[in-house]
Amino acid sequence: MITGIKGARVRRAAAAVITAGAVLSTGALTAAPAQAVTKPTITAKGGYVMNNGTGRSLFTKAADTQLSTGSTTKIMTAKVVLSQSNLNLDAKVTVQKAYSDYIVDNNYASSAHLIVGDKVTVRQLLYGLMLPSGCDAAYALADKFGSGSTRAARVKSFLSKMNSTAKSLGMTNTHFDSFDGIGRGSNYSTPRDLTKLASSAMKSSTFRTVVKTKSTKQKATTKSGGYRYYNWDNTNPLLGTYTGTIGVKTGSGPEAKFCLVFAATRNGKTIIGTVLASTSVANRTADAKKLLNYGFAV
Repeated sequence: MITGIKGARVRRAAAAVITAGAVLSTGALTAAPAQAVTKPTITAKGGYVMNNGTGRSLFTKAADTQLSTGSTTKIMTAKVVLSQSNLNLDAKVTVQKAYSDYIVDNNYASSAHLIVGDKVTVRQLLYGLMLPSGCDAAYALADKFGSGSTRAARVKSFLSKMNSTAKSLGMTNTHFDSFDGIGRGSNYSTPRDLTKLASSAMKSSTFRTVVKTKSTKQKATTKSGGYRYYNWDNTNPLLGTYTGTIGVKTGSGPEAKFCLVFAATRNGKTIIGTVLASTSVANRTADAKKLLNYGFAV
């Protein structure tokens, strides 16, 4: 029997050995501390990233600051169209002169180069909207899915649908005054709001199919009854350059600078986010890649 102070020391030492052995058996001492991931620096005025599966915010920079959105606005245009009840994606729409005139009148407008008199489907207009970022395709969709007896009334109705949808999604710092991002002084959103919008839009299988398409060739009926092909390439630079990219949409303009709403999936984890007002096309891409890398690492 061990007694006295020396015995107490022996008992404590034995207990320590037993405790250490128990910890080793559970593997607790074998795991090294997690390496801290450095928060990236981006050139964009605003940025936001979240885990799309959990909704957890992973990165914020001026995430709730209202900024011009450029053609990332077209995500909402597509969202409104795809939210229509009894939507027929194969319904034909005749290209009107007003759509091509609109491109001419707005000399920095991106175009799907729709030809007046051609009959294209709603599905094809969505490709023309989201890949080459066609403002003419956006106009055609607003005209088709707005309500009213005049084109102006239908566009106004469509814009109302865009804003009511934004409200329903909790996009509290967003307002749309255009169907394509060519604003009239009151077209703005935030990195957080646009990420919310993209997350919601990506629930549509049609939307997901369109925005992950790098290029497409679409057959349309001409005014004379013949046919022509439209070849559209996606303006999203992440497709084909960043593994796992599944969307979403570029935007640019004199006020908006360079914007990108992006999403990628790796190992079952989807990261989705937005950068607004990057300083160049190259920096916009670099910003998005930094934020995706960070999102997958944390």
